[in-house]
Parts: sequence; C-alpha cells; structure tokens
Amino acid sequence: MKIYTRGGDEGETSLFGGRRVRKDTPRVEAYGAVDELNAILGLAIAEIEHADLLDPLRAIQASLFDLGAELATPDLEQRQDQGKGVPRVGDRDVADLERWIDGLSAEIEPLHSFIVPGGTRPAGLLHLARTVCRRAERRVISLADREVVAPVVVRYLNRLSDFLFVVARVVNRRSEVAEPVWVGRER
Repeated sequence: MKIYTRGGDEGETSLFGGRRVRKDTPRVEAYGAVDELNAILGLAIAEIEHADLLDPLRAIQASLFDLGAELATPDLEQRQDQGKGVPRVGDRDVADLERWIDGLSAEIEPLHSFIVPGGTRPAGLLHLARTVCRRAERRVISLADREVVAPVVVRYLNRLSDFLFVVARVVNRRSEVAEPVWVGRER
C-alpha cells in the first residue's frame, strides 16, 4: 500500500466517513493540533527516564488518538447510533488525569512564583507539549462554536495541560534541577 494518495494535493482532506473538506477548516485545525500534541508527547516520552511516568503518558497518547478520531468524525452521534462510532474521551479519562495530578503534586513544592519553561530537556518538552495542548484546546473551542463537540473534550484538554505542567515540574525535581523562576524586569 502506498503512503501517498494524492487526495490532498488540492488542499482538501477526507474526514472519517468520507466527507471532503478544506485542510484549514476548524475541524481539521482541531484534530491537527491534537496530533501535534501527541507527536511532541512521543518525543518527551523518549527522553523521560522515570519509568512510573511512562504508563500515564502512554495512556494519554492512546486517549489523544481517540480524541483525534472523535474530532475527525462529523455527525458523531448519528454514526454512534448506526454502530459506526469511534472510541471517545470521557469523564473517566478526566478523572484519571486528576488522580495523576493529585498523586504527583505531593512530590513538588507549592508554587510561590511563576516558573519559566525549562530545566531538563524532558521537562522542556513537556512544557512544549503543554503549550500545544492549550492551542488544541483553543482550536476545539473554536470548532465548538460552529459544530457539536462534547463538553468533556474541552475539560480533558484543560486538565491535560495541568497534568503536563505538573509532570514537567516532577521531572525537574527528580532530576535535581531547579526550576527556572520568572524574575520580572525592571521598568
């Protein structure tokens, strides 16, 4: 099977179900940002040396694939009713993120000032993933202004950015690297 189809050469792509749309539509922007987030997480995972962090991060990658499929599927409810649905992110996924955040937060000091993204390379990549997660959240909100999007999708992405922030801090702490603290400039 060839990897290229030439179907997108004119600036269009197919959504799940076959409908053709422009590649810059809000739906494609939304699932494209989720795909970018997943790729950056893959890079962060390759750099992380703390085995106990890998299972949650890999579970998140699987959830992001489900989320991307959900976002790439117009008329999702109708397709679900026809038995042609896709796996979906749900309240349980949000609860998992909250549980992981609560567990990992016990390892780090409460924040007393803003931190600058950085420290170790894996922490920097996790901060990058966090910012892309925030962009994905914004793209999903834009899509939800035009089409039906399950509210749990926005909650999941919002909580995921919090999780990535906490994991970045934990990685720095475990590596005994001080977090870069923001110091305001004199005006």
